[in-house]
Amino acid sequence: MAFVANFRQILLGKPRDPLSPDTRHHIAMVAFLAWVGLGADGLSSSCYGPEEAFLALGSHNHLGLYLAIATAFTVFVIALAYNQVIELFPSGGGGYKVATQLLGPHAGLVSGAALIVDYTLTIAISVASGTDAFFSLLPKHFLVYKLETEIALVVLLLYLNMRGMKESIKVLLPVFLGFAFTHAFLIVYGILAHGERLPGMVMDTVTETVNFTQQMGWVFVAALFLKAYSLGGGTYTGIEAVSNNVQTLAEPRVKTGKWTMFYMALSLSFTAGGIILLYLLWDARPVDGQTLNAVVFSNIMHDWNNRHSMLVLTLAFEAGLLLVAANTGFLGGPSVLANMAVDSWMPNRFRHLSSRLVTQNGILLFGLAAMLILLWSRGDVSLLVVLYSINVFLTFSLAMLGLCKHWWQNRKIETQWWWRLLLSSWGLAITAGILAVTVVEKFTEGGWMTLLITSLVVGVCLVIRRHYDNVSRQLKAVDQLFAMPTTGQIRAVSHLDPAQPTAVFVVGRSRGVGMHALLWVMRLFPGHFKNFVFISVGVVDARNFGGDGSIKTMQHSVDETLTYFLNYCHHHGLAATCFYDYGTDPVEKLQEVAEKVAAQFPNCIFFSSKLIFVHDNWLSRLLHNDTALALQRRLHLMGMQMVILPMKL
Repeated sequence: MAFVANFRQILLGKPRDPLSPDTRHHIAMVAFLAWVGLGADGLSSSCYGPEEAFLALGSHNHLGLYLAIATAFTVFVIALAYNQVIELFPSGGGGYKVATQLLGPHAGLVSGAALIVDYTLTIAISVASGTDAFFSLLPKHFLVYKLETEIALVVLLLYLNMRGMKESIKVLLPVFLGFAFTHAFLIVYGILAHGERLPGMVMDTVTETVNFTQQMGWVFVAALFLKAYSLGGGTYTGIEAVSNNVQTLAEPRVKTGKWTMFYMALSLSFTAGGIILLYLLWDARPVDGQTLNAVVFSNIMHDWNNRHSMLVLTLAFEAGLLLVAANTGFLGGPSVLANMAVDSWMPNRFRHLSSRLVTQNGILLFGLAAMLILLWSRGDVSLLVVLYSINVFLTFSLAMLGLCKHWWQNRKIETQWWWRLLLSSWGLAITAGILAVTVVEKFTEGGWMTLLITSLVVGVCLVIRRHYDNVSRQLKAVDQLFAMPTTGQIRAVSHLDPAQPTAVFVVGRSRGVGMHALLWVMRLFPGHFKNFVFISVGVVDARNFGGDGSIKTMQHSVDETLTYFLNYCHHHGLAATCFYDYGTDPVEKLQEVAEKVAAQFPNCIFFSSKLIFVHDNWLSRLLHNDTALALQRRLHLMGMQMVILPMKL
């Protein structure tokens, strides 16, 4: 066991103390690092979003100028709207929290399910697209290793994120900066090099638009433009990542979040709008086997002496940025999963943190799911793009609708409600419109599968929530039955005698479950035990570490529970004391506390209750951690006795 712990520490790094005030300061991200870690998903969409929108125009590419302006404008509208989410929900959660608290739990469930599928596909599509870009620089006989390379990259990202969020970002930072610098330079250079064409292009665009509308009518032209604009909706993916992860940002969180959102909006609008403008200025045309970005960059570098090496470097940075974007799925996905676990839509284990203070179970789930999708799709980017885009705008639309409802309901107490309502309504119109067009246009090309997968996730969540609700109701009944109030005079309490038989009880949040174990022991062994010791561990999870709750609230809850049991024993003349600790791994911490108790009370036996369900199945075993069984095994290996008392529900 010691060897395993040492190996894990070597592999993942030393554990972090969640109670240290310096820990969060160390792992929290400043705006620049957050822009790298969370903004890469949005910025990477400029590798494929503008191309899809531009190609949808067909031969009417003169409308591309409007498309460039609309793209840049839309990015800022959505970003500004999501700034409101950061203000209203500074503890994170993003679209899931907005839909849950402003529209209702079931709207939140749909939004959360969409985000789970979206972040899984973020990993899969970014890795697949990046690998495609990289392998396009290699001879064709290397293509047989493409799928294996994609799986290996997912494993690499999974490992980096298991070591910590900040660590994974720092490793990928050079790639992100390389993409930003090369593309910013090419956009500025490409526009300046053909800057003399801009005035004429604007005049030609207006003239051709007027002629086109006279021939086909405004309705046809508007429909064509809106279709291209909507099919390029992939350009706006990733904008919500900041609001989903506000709890990981450095203080002051809201200010840091807004600066991060500004960096993201500015870089994405400049890159996406600039690339569309380059398509027009450099007359980019599709070439078989090449992306439109590769074509236009090749045209720009046509007269350069080092043309080939610069093109390879630029495309390599595009491939690398897509890898950084895949990392966003490992940052945002487990965060959404943890928030849903707090609300009992997902198994409780997904809210737990590892010793490195990352949501380890969520990272593993998203990594495994992404690998399965890659194996199933064989890394086909065209299929993954369709699956990817619909859920993004489903979440966007629900978030915008929730904001509209909020500002309308609070119009009497908010001074600038009308401006915020206008911005949210504008965002809703844009995102809902893109969602509708994308579903209709892509339904038969794989859109139906996205809706089916998301519906299945929603169905699983409903089953999980129903189970937890049933257990919660039964535990409340148990609390009322066993957790009797301690009234009357306190009897004379004898002093603790470490040499006497001692009963040690592992207690948790439910007082009734703890009382069940205490009363059974007193009934089975009347007068045998002279000392009663209660041990408990407060679990630091995603909820109280930078989330809605706080570590102090959790500590107070542990203190109240132990005080209750001590008061009960003292009212009945029983010698009692308590031991407690806090950490991310309850079994490990309980073992450490148990060792301290055994050292002080050598003649002790440990007791704990375990819930036994009348209808036991794989679901109940999955949704409830076997802490008692795991602790019993560890204590038995150390020569200490522990008895588990079944408690039927």
